[in-house]
Amino acid sequence: MNSIRTTPTLHDVAIQSGVSTATVSRCLNFPEQVSDKTREKVMRAVDALGYSPNFGARVMASQRTNTIGAIIPTMENAVFARGIQAFQEELNAHGYTLLVASSSYRSDLEEQQVRSLVARGADALLLIGHDRNPSIYEFLNAQKVPCLVTWAFDASAGRPSVGFDNRLAMRNMAKVVLNHGHRKLALISADVAANDRARARLDGMRDALAEAGLDAGSLVVIETPYGIDSGARAFEKLMQAHDRPTAVFCGNDVLAVGAVGKAREMGLGVPEDVSIIGFDDIELARVAYPKLTTVHVPHREMGRRAARALVDTLKTGEPVEPQELAADLRLRESHGPVPKGR
Repeated sequence: MNSIRTTPTLHDVAIQSGVSTATVSRCLNFPEQVSDKTREKVMRAVDALGYSPNFGARVMASQRTNTIGAIIPTMENAVFARGIQAFQEELNAHGYTLLVASSSYRSDLEEQQVRSLVARGADALLLIGHDRNPSIYEFLNAQKVPCLVTWAFDASAGRPSVGFDNRLAMRNMAKVVLNHGHRKLALISADVAANDRARARLDGMRDALAEAGLDAGSLVVIETPYGIDSGARAFEKLMQAHDRPTAVFCGNDVLAVGAVGKAREMGLGVPEDVSIIGFDDIELARVAYPKLTTVHVPHREMGRRAARALVDTLKTGEPVEPQELAADLRLRESHGPVPKGR
């Protein structure tokens, strides 16, 4: 006689684990609200029975998918990887699943991805930087999907952000270098027109120059794609100029490592002949030779706080409270006094 295999239900899990169906539901959807002992008991029953939650039924009942989307500019940059990892870990602790998309720094693609993630039921979105068509925010408001901006902080932007002040961080770093006697500065940057973080860092350098009584317009800027080779080529171009800079700032550590490598190839000492400064403080900055002076971005803390902020707004319906984090300076070996005679 053939037995018919029945699909285990939430009620079956409750009976086997000796708790109520409400507790089982809470354990599966909001594990942080359940004690470790109860959660272990419920999960043993889930494994033993082979129970799988009915996702469709949950969505219909709650009008929530317990998924949050994040759109990052690129998956090639370790900066975003570290922050998104912390973001996902925090979401998972609260019973949420993360969906990630990469826009390749294309505003048209980002807009498509926003609409696609909302269509797939994302309860909220994490976006990088403030620069985008206002129609995207209008769309999200109409769909009642909260969004949060990170990797930037701007209290005047009209939308919540959990991040740091790129302009202030770069201004502080430039002031340190200027105090070492440098007057001929250059910046290797990402495209500033389509990247508000890069634009803010450029503005920060100009602020520091102006505060020092120098011509902010004298700053030499080369815009280039992200990459070690790109940083190397841009640095070589700067050093081939007749009046070459004594300090080269880079919009991220990857560009800076490319610049350091090219300096060695050209027979230039760092920082004896030229100071090179990065931004982000990824692991690469600490293993480079010489170790990079750079701005430390609180990637993981930013990811954790952004996740908690979105989870809280989904639970309470209250707007996200903006949070500004500090971006500290890491003064290492790649910067020094202005070379003699310069």
